Amino acid sequence: MSYELFLQTAIESTYLAGGCIKKMTGKIRNIRYKGAIDLVTEADLNSEKILLDHLRNRFPDHNFLTEEKGKLEGNSEYRWIIDPLDGTTNFAHNFPAYCVSIGLQYKGETIIGVVNDVSRNELFYAEKGQGASLNNNRIYVSQVENLNISLLATGFPYDIRTNPNNNMEEFQNFLLKAQAIRRPGSAAIDLCHVACGRFDGFWEPRLHPWDIAAGDLIVREAGGQVTDYRGGSLDLFGDQILASNSKIHQEMIDTLNKTAGSAEAL
Repeated sequence: MSYELFLQTAIESTYLAGGCIKKMTGKIRNIRYKGAIDLVTEADLNSEKILLDHLRNRFPDHNFLTEEKGKLEGNSEYRWIIDPLDGTTNFAHNFPAYCVSIGLQYKGETIIGVVNDVSRNELFYAEKGQGASLNNNRIYVSQVENLNISLLATGFPYDIRTNPNNNMEEFQNFLLKAQAIRRPGSAAIDLCHVACGRFDGFWEPRLHPWDIAAGDLIVREAGGQVTDYRGGSLDLFGDQILASNSKIHQEMIDTLNKTAGSAEAL
C-alpha cells in the first residue's frame, strides 16, 4: 500500500508551518509558561493552527493529537500526531535547533514521519517500508560499533528541579562511557540526527508522543533501532525512548539498566 498522498500532504504542511515560524523568528513578544520552565509562544499556536487547517481540509475524518490542543477525535483509523514547534525554548532564545514534527499512524502503527528543521532548511521524512530521506537524499544510521567512541544526545524533563526521575544519573553514567554527549533541546531533531549518522545514539525519559512519533519512524527506516530502556517495544505514550544505530544499542541498554539497578539498591 502506498502512503504517498499522506507523505506529500505532511511535507506541505510542515513547509507552511515552517514558513510561519521563520517569519516570527526573533519577533516573539508574548510568552506563556505552562510550568516553571515550560513555555509556549504565538509561534507554537500559529504553527499548530496552520497544520490543523491544512490537514483537516484534506482529511476531515482523521483523528489528531497535538501538543497544544490535545486529542481531536474524528471517525477514522488514521491519527496525526503533531508537534507544531519542537524546541520552543530554543526558538524563544533564537538558538537554531527547533522544528515542526508530524507523524501519521494507521491502526496504531506509524506510517509517515516528517520533521522540518526550520532553522537549517533540512527536511527529514520517512514512509513505512520506503526508507528515510533528508532533502530528497537517502539517509542511514552510523556504523560506529563501540559506545566508547560514540557521540550521543539526550534531554531533560521540564520538571527537572522537582522530580527525581530527571535523567541526571543516566547522563553521568553515559558521560563516563561515551566519547561525548550533546543536549540540543529538540528530541525530534535529535532522532533525525541519529537517523542520518550525526549522532550514534539518543535516550530521554518522559517525552510525549508528539515529540517522538515522527523521529521514531525516521530512525527505524534509516536502519536504526528504537526501544524502551530495556530493549522492549517503544510505547509512544510510555516514559522512555532509546534510539541508536543498533550497533551500540545493547551497550546503551546495559548502561541505562546499571542506573536503574543502582536506584533499586538504595
